[in-house]
Amino acid sequence: MTSPATFTQAHISYAAVVPMLVIFGAALVGVLVEAFLPRAQRYLVQLGVTLIGLVASFLTLVLIARNHRGVTAANAVVIDAPALMLQGTVLVLSFFAVLLMAERFDTRYPDAFTQSGASVPGSPTETNAVRLGATTTEVFPLTLFSIGGMMLFVASGDLLIMFIALEVLSLPLYILTGLARRRRLLSQEASLKYFLLGAFSSAFFLFGSALVYGATKTIQFGALADAVASTNGRDDILIPGVFLIAVGLLFKVGAVPFQSWTPDVYQGAPTPVTGFMATTVKVAAFGAMLRLFYVALDGLQWNWQPVLAIIAVLTMVVGSVFAVTQTDMKRLLAYSSISHAGFLLIGVVALNKTGLSGTMFYLVAYGFTTIAAFGIVALVRSAGSEATHLSQWAGLGKTSPVLAAVFSFLMLGFAGIPLTSGFTAKFALFSSAVGHGSTWLVVVAVLMSAVTAFVYVRIIVLMYFSEPTGDTQVVMPSAMTGIAVTAGALMTLVLGVAPAPLLNLAEHSALFMR
Repeated sequence: MTSPATFTQAHISYAAVVPMLVIFGAALVGVLVEAFLPRAQRYLVQLGVTLIGLVASFLTLVLIARNHRGVTAANAVVIDAPALMLQGTVLVLSFFAVLLMAERFDTRYPDAFTQSGASVPGSPTETNAVRLGATTTEVFPLTLFSIGGMMLFVASGDLLIMFIALEVLSLPLYILTGLARRRRLLSQEASLKYFLLGAFSSAFFLFGSALVYGATKTIQFGALADAVASTNGRDDILIPGVFLIAVGLLFKVGAVPFQSWTPDVYQGAPTPVTGFMATTVKVAAFGAMLRLFYVALDGLQWNWQPVLAIIAVLTMVVGSVFAVTQTDMKRLLAYSSISHAGFLLIGVVALNKTGLSGTMFYLVAYGFTTIAAFGIVALVRSAGSEATHLSQWAGLGKTSPVLAAVFSFLMLGFAGIPLTSGFTAKFALFSSAVGHGSTWLVVVAVLMSAVTAFVYVRIIVLMYFSEPTGDTQVVMPSAMTGIAVTAGALMTLVLGVAPAPLLNLAEHSALFMR
């Protein structure tokens, strides 16, 4: 007769994980608000709960979690310096993304979610509000759930928790993508495509985790590193498992050949949601990728480094070249995002401290610039809908000089022109590749940067050296959108002129804990 199995209770350091608990708690409050509060009152309450939750989570991260670093929850969650910096980055970028989501335009220029003015249930105004998406306040708790998944994703200590976090951050995004009611068919198509391809990528990740467990008898990253060192990569199912896991992560960052969803989803999703996905999802996905390859799989670097290097080159080339052919602003920014993912993969391939710190700095710099760019895209409108075709941006330098000037500066930041955050970020990231001996990767990256620079300069020329079309108008933003766009533009300037504080923080945070 066999003795019954015994289980040991996992110790959880609640002080270390309290920022995540605050976010999930705020998300649950948002669900209750959506269920029980009258429709006319939901918007302000949901917005307040979301912003307060984000601020409270960031404060607990700085004041509490930072002083309780360590491995907790039976080695399933790791709160170390990179996790804290990446979680803080997600929270800050999410705060400004939520401000964009909360924008309420006049009824003549309705956005994906809201219109100005309260509505009375049952009235014609309320019916019009529903048609325009004014009652889509569920966007706020969905966003919070996704943020919580991202924070857990970058702090995962084993493959199972990483998979759970991947699903928690992804499922709300599939719904958020389909909420653009003014572009219903395109938005729903993008949502369905994102869901189906995301499900396939999750299946790859899960099957790869099963193969890795079969080869090493563990899914915990520290033990996995020791098991990989003992097998020396000779196991027949270990390497395929690693590559299947990589497929799941490369899909989330939009790397080639797993990028096909990116242009369609960026174009079909509400513009504020696109800005949210383009920034925070990239931070979370690269944070998880860095932890997996730097901590658990560094012993297999001779197997995965050449493959990732090739994928980085393909991603840079495809993103840069296809961006040249785009006529839709959101699709253009989508291919720009793909090319930036290729640049960021250089930091993963480097596998050194400079690569880790450079990648984290790049994620912060790129995030602020992207948030501001999509905030401006949402303001340019024609015939009551977003003016995303490039021809509709002609002459904006004459009709809206301030908006055109800010957007031009952001484009220069994407291009990596000196005195912008893009230049500092690329210099920090490319330095890691040179130190690793992958100078050829830097050469390709510089050439592709020149190609994308042509794309961004073409937009500037279009705005300043073309005549206005006459039917394009710029919506006067509320204080929320103004704050988000201003913060993004200022950070693009500050991180280009005085990047030392953030570079030092990234360097001091570039040490993973096993």
